[in-house]
Amino acid sequence: MTLDAVSWLWKSIGKMPLFLLFKDTRNVFRSDDIGKEIMQIALPTALALATDPIASIIDTIFIGRIGAVELAAVGVSIAVFNQVSKIAIIPLVSVTTSFVAEEDANERLSMEADDSEVLKKGYAVDLEMEMKELIPQVESSCKSSTLTKSYRRTDDRRHIPSASSALVVGSLLGLIQALFLIFSAKPILNYMGVDSNSPMLKPAQQYLTLRSLGAPAVLLSLAMQGVFRGFKDTKTPLYATMVGDAANIILDPIFMFILRMGVSGAALAHVISQYLISLILLWRLLKEVDLLAPSINDLQFGRFLSNGFMLLVRVIAVTCCVTLAASLAARQGSTAMAAFQVCLQIWLATSLLADGLAVAGQAILAGAFAKKDYNKAATTASRVLQLGLVLGLSLSVIVVGVLQFAPRIFTQDINVLQLIGLSIPFVAVTQPINALAFVFDGINYGASDFAYSAYSMVLVALVSITCLFIQSSSHGFIGIWIALSIYMSLRALAGFWRIGTGTGPWRFLREL
Repeated sequence: MTLDAVSWLWKSIGKMPLFLLFKDTRNVFRSDDIGKEIMQIALPTALALATDPIASIIDTIFIGRIGAVELAAVGVSIAVFNQVSKIAIIPLVSVTTSFVAEEDANERLSMEADDSEVLKKGYAVDLEMEMKELIPQVESSCKSSTLTKSYRRTDDRRHIPSASSALVVGSLLGLIQALFLIFSAKPILNYMGVDSNSPMLKPAQQYLTLRSLGAPAVLLSLAMQGVFRGFKDTKTPLYATMVGDAANIILDPIFMFILRMGVSGAALAHVISQYLISLILLWRLLKEVDLLAPSINDLQFGRFLSNGFMLLVRVIAVTCCVTLAASLAARQGSTAMAAFQVCLQIWLATSLLADGLAVAGQAILAGAFAKKDYNKAATTASRVLQLGLVLGLSLSVIVVGVLQFAPRIFTQDINVLQLIGLSIPFVAVTQPINALAFVFDGINYGASDFAYSAYSMVLVALVSITCLFIQSSSHGFIGIWIALSIYMSLRALAGFWRIGTGTGPWRFLREL
């Protein structure tokens, strides 16, 4: 084979969608326009996403001081609340972010086109006035200015129908979730392995029932966060979340120890913090968006709900996997559940940092697809994937160091500490896989590829659930973490397959 043939073959391979995802790796940390835009969105998002797990970790530390039974009970309740919430949260936030980003991009294009037309008309008026010399040049300029203003919106607030739709849907889903959890707390906990004779039942039911009162605020605040993400404004949600979580951390010891409310105090502190976050976000959103749509048809609930349903299917599949894992841990007793709760909180807190990159990719890609700027879409996808891999590798190192010393902060129970030690390799090694899986999700959401995301996740869940039953029965507590590692690997593979093969909305990669 000649040198020219080898060169041609190498270039051909380099143009395959599989390799386009990892092109220009030397630019991974480059501070160009794409790099700056990604960081401006990703960093505040990552911090905002990290604050809530950090607040939950602090909750866990306080509750661990009460006892191992209470720690395990709250662990089950948090797992239930989080998984039920995710059924509504992820479709709501993801669809909102993509649709708001698309509508905002289209509105900006429309305004730019209007401005261009206005300038042309204004220039024509000025030229005609000068030629006819009917009025002085100053008056002509004033009229031209007046003409320009007549074409501009007098209201500085944006008109984004998806923002109004998200708030309506979020409020209704929050109320439904609250009622469901309040009246079904005991049966759900029984299903999770906390039977009527378990000492975990009473504190778990108390915590879950009280925390469910905050469900409307959780759904509403996350719907508004989706709107701000669509605007590529992730600083506002960060500030609101930091204020709310700071209030939670302050109120925790007051309610739990000073007022002697125990686990109920931890739940109440969390509820108050969620309503505080919602009020801050709503106050800011009302300044930027006109939430009163001209008519019900402008809200486009059909489009919103149809795509949301696709993601709902996906989230149910995800929820089944994680909830089953928590249930299998709970069935092995309070010691196993307490260790699983500590490791899961750290696992999620670190892994969710990659969601900052996922949100950045989603917001930028949604705008790029709306403008049909496919070069920017390809560059953004490859950049966030590369950054996600680097982040995952870094987190692996950090987690190993932290988990060597951190477990004693949560509990002094020697049996719980022993199980946590066995989980460390799985929590650490899966960090790069988790990071890529989350980033792939954001990229596919940015391309509005919701159907593939749903169907692929159903297949992943079926395999993962089978692995959970087999591994937990044969290897016990460690088997649960083996199955979770397989689950995250399959999620990453599904995302990689879609983009790497250049199918669906990624067909344009074959032509670049």
